[in-house]
Amino acid sequence: MLAIFKEGLADPPKELNSPDSLKASNKPKLPQETLKDFTSKFHPSSNSFSIGFANNALLAFAPSDRQYSIHQRLFCGLDGIYCIFLGSLRNLCAVNKQYGLSKGANEAMFVIEAYRTLRDRGPYPAHEVLKDLDGSFGFVVYDTKAGTVFVALGAEEGVKIFWGIGADGSVVISDNLEVIKASCAKSFAPFPTGCMYHNERGLMSFEHPMNKMKAMPRIDSEGTMCGANFKVDSYSRISSMPRVGSEANWAAWGPQAN
Repeated sequence: MLAIFKEGLADPPKELNSPDSLKASNKPKLPQETLKDFTSKFHPSSNSFSIGFANNALLAFAPSDRQYSIHQRLFCGLDGIYCIFLGSLRNLCAVNKQYGLSKGANEAMFVIEAYRTLRDRGPYPAHEVLKDLDGSFGFVVYDTKAGTVFVALGAEEGVKIFWGIGADGSVVISDNLEVIKASCAKSFAPFPTGCMYHNERGLMSFEHPMNKMKAMPRIDSEGTMCGANFKVDSYSRISSMPRVGSEANWAAWGPQAN
């Protein structure tokens, strides 16, 4: 999977952008170059495809050849909300029932419905929703109407996602490490497990929502700084616990009233 969001629509932690990126032998790439690299890895018969949203975002997808396992990839779009889902949920039937979905709804459909329900009807804290999911998973949601980017990665390590900064300052997200390295040069890192990112609320842990995140510098074999790893700071806490009805719930994670 590949998701690219323009600078300003999604602004990740500043530590992800390495000052040594422009000095690297392989320079960061523009979105269309990254897309070309990504699609070149799949055979024309693989049913891979990409969708562009003006100059704001780009999503590319290739289905997995290993369905119904932690390695599956799923794509779904509904009412201007798009989701790329990686992995699987062991309690999918239970959460589908909770949200009134049919038994045949897959994980990507569930994420869109959960996001839409909590965005429009809420309130319920996002970290509580994610903590209820049992399985190895990662997903990217793009809400075209609200201009929302929402990314999450489960605490289990069966699924990995990487993110970085492209040549034009865009945020690049993929499960393909080679694509990320080629696109972002030194400005990339693994997306932290048990965490979620929202383009207006930033990065936080849904496993430990009371703790702040801290950046740990990454140094490669050449002694060059390569973005940063982000981890929960066990000694530093936020001023208050995210509350039902607070800014931390999905219903409030859209355009804010003036």
